[in-house]
Amino acid sequence: MRITEKNVVEQLIVKNEKALFYIVEQYGGTIKAIIKKYLGSLEMIQDECLDDVLLLIWNNIMYYDENKNSLKNWIAAIAKHKSIDYQRQYKKFLLQQEFEDHMLVDFQSVEAQVMDNMLSSQTEQLLSSLKKEDQLLFIQHYGEQKSIEELSHAQGIHRSVLYNRLSRGRKKLRTVFKNKLNEKEEST
Repeated sequence: MRITEKNVVEQLIVKNEKALFYIVEQYGGTIKAIIKKYLGSLEMIQDECLDDVLLLIWNNIMYYDENKNSLKNWIAAIAKHKSIDYQRQYKKFLLQQEFEDHMLVDFQSVEAQVMDNMLSSQTEQLLSSLKKEDQLLFIQHYGEQKSIEELSHAQGIHRSVLYNRLSRGRKKLRTVFKNKLNEKEEST
C-alpha cells in the first residue's frame, strides 16, 4: 500500500512501518530543526532525541486529533517537548556531575591532608630516634630532595660521611619501625 498524507495516520495506527518511513521523509527535516534549536550544542544526544520523538509518534498516534492540529504541528510539538526534556535531563546530569566532582575533590583534599598529618606525625616520631643532625640530614635529603652534593657543599662534610650517616640512620629507623610494629601486634 502506498502511504500518503491522507492515510499516514491510519497506517501508523495499524503499525505499518512504511508509514513511519513516510513521517521521516516528510517531516524529518522539521523534527531535526526543532531538536537542533533546543539541543544545538549537544550533538551527541540529538540522534537519541530524534529516535525518541519517532517512538513517541509511533506509540501515541491514536491521540492525534486532526480537528485540533495539523499532523505537522502535532509532530513539531512532540519534537519540541522531547527536546526540552532532553535539555533538562542533560542540565541535571551536568549539575550532578559537577556536584560529584566537587565532592570528590573535597574528599580527596581532606584525605590528603589527613594522610599528610598522619605521615608527618609518624615520621616525626621515627626521626626523633635519630640525633638532631641526622634528623636534619634526613629531612633535607628525603623531604626537601636535596642531593648529597648540595648537602656536602652546604655543610662542608665529605660525601662519604653523609652516605654513612644516611645508611646508619636508615638502619636505625628500620629497627625502630620493626619494634613499633611488634609492639602493635602484641597489643592487639
